[in-house]
Amino acid sequence: MGDLSSENLLTGLALYAALTAVAVWATLVIWSWQDAGLRSRSTALRFLVAILVAVLNVPGLFIYLLLRPRQTLGESYERSLEEEVLLQGIVERMACPSCKAHTRSEWQLCPACNTRLRRPCTRCGNLLEFDWERCPWCASRQPLTSDEDWSITPQRVRPASAGGTGRAGAVGDVGAQGAKN
Repeated sequence: MGDLSSENLLTGLALYAALTAVAVWATLVIWSWQDAGLRSRSTALRFLVAILVAVLNVPGLFIYLLLRPRQTLGESYERSLEEEVLLQGIVERMACPSCKAHTRSEWQLCPACNTRLRRPCTRCGNLLEFDWERCPWCASRQPLTSDEDWSITPQRVRPASAGGTGRAGAVGDVGAQGAKN
């Protein structure tokens, strides 16, 4: 009778080990199937990965782990959203504060609503932001007035040949108009 119980115990342990091995094998196949689905939209690739892990077991899993994409589809989607938000932030900086129309950094006023975007330097004529106290090009002090009119009516700008220097002459005309308002 002593032999039967030890034989039953060994059979039970072998059955337990076999069931555990089958459970681990099935878990690895299912996990690799799901992970491949998170990293690719290809159903054929999911089947290939599952077969690789089912046939080769742990070595197949290591091969898959070495070759799989680093990011899941969700992570790459979130990354693209973050990049889009950053790009949108850059584009928003180049928009009119009043009407949100697209503007350029060299523009003095918005072509859509005539809102003043920048002002010319009183000395060199380069365009400045409204809150700058000094011109970064010529270092001259700029008068800051809080009652400055942000919207001006369109006016004719003197041609470059009449003013001499081109942009500075044209900017000076508009700046003089803006300073009067």
